[in-house]
Amino acid sequence: MKTISIVTPCYNEEENVRELYTQVKAVFAEMPGYIYEHIFIDNASKDKTVAILKDIAKEDSNAKIIVNSRNFGHIRSPYHALLQAEGDAAILLVADLQDPPGMIKDFVNKWEEGYKVVLGVKTQSHESKAMFAIRKMYYNFINRVSEIELTKNNTGFGLYDKQIIQILKEIDDPYPYFRGLISDIGFESYKIEYIQPVRKRGITKNNFYTLYDIAMLGITNHSKIPLRLAAMLGFTMSALSLLVAVGYLLAKLLFWNYFSLGTAPLIIGLFLFSSVQLFFIGIIGEYIGSIHTQVLKRPLVVEKERINF
Repeated sequence: MKTISIVTPCYNEEENVRELYTQVKAVFAEMPGYIYEHIFIDNASKDKTVAILKDIAKEDSNAKIIVNSRNFGHIRSPYHALLQAEGDAAILLVADLQDPPGMIKDFVNKWEEGYKVVLGVKTQSHESKAMFAIRKMYYNFINRVSEIELTKNNTGFGLYDKQIIQILKEIDDPYPYFRGLISDIGFESYKIEYIQPVRKRGITKNNFYTLYDIAMLGITNHSKIPLRLAAMLGFTMSALSLLVAVGYLLAKLLFWNYFSLGTAPLIIGLFLFSSVQLFFIGIIGEYIGSIHTQVLKRPLVVEKERINF
């Protein structure tokens, strides 16, 4: 019998983890040809999530728990748990029930057809329409600037063959852009469309900073265009400035008594060039920060305890 590893990252999800566990268990009850392990990784929750998970683990040895020593963020913690999967395939499934557990069957069926990667792709979402539109714009933008083709509207929800997991272990990235790595590995993926349901309980743990963090991580890991754009824009604006300067000089020479330079063009030009410089200094800073993270080579997470491994 083949083993499927379900990997679920958690942070303050006391209202959802038991229902998610129950739904996953019900799915595998209808799949007699498979056994499964359900790995929950808790990112130092401040509510009763860990206590509920421990109760589940006492009742069911298929439920395995990793508790982190602190909150290591939404990028490192899920990736670490995925690398602990020992099954023939692993499925990443978030705890908020916005990834439908019922799609596990569809993922496994396509995996059995030979696909190493099967991804869930959101075509619509019952979340905020504005947020979904912003996410869609981001995916379109990063696909345009990326050196590889990335999967649009995929959050990582999907199935990954053990061969993919082994490759990820060998990459040893301390701060990975997971979706980009999957595309970078290059295996053909099968995409299953779904409509993302609204979160029924609790509130999202994402905020502007976490979303900005993963957005910039995707750009710096998979595109050099912002850096090259800085050089090209700098050259273009330098040439434009030279032409404007020559134009002003000729105008002053031809209309010496009538043409007044004034301070407005100087002030506007100063603010424009300063803004452009600050913007691209920030872009360069993002790349330097990414390099700094890679050089430090710190562990993805530090585990506080494990249960049922």
